Amino acid sequence: MALLNDEQIERRLAPLAGWSRDGDEIVREFVFEDFVGSVRFVDSLVAPAERMGHHPDLAISWNKVRVSISTHSEGGLTPADFELAAEISALA
Repeated sequence: MALLNDEQIERRLAPLAGWSRDGDEIVREFVFEDFVGSVRFVDSLVAPAERMGHHPDLAISWNKVRVSISTHSEGGLTPADFELAAEISALA
């Protein structure tokens, strides 16, 4: 899968509320009521990530989950990253 250029990245990022670019990744922090909410959210990401064969990096800190997405095998951002971000946003 081909890497996206800066213009393509900005265009795909614009409709994804809450997501931002951090170098070769797109990131978003999700906030929940407590740790249980954070873990349940992470659990809900398993099915779409497995279906897409594309897995985010996750960091859980009590009521917050930071999601980072990049296509590591390509060394940057591809269309798959934005598809996964949209799927994840729909679950929040």
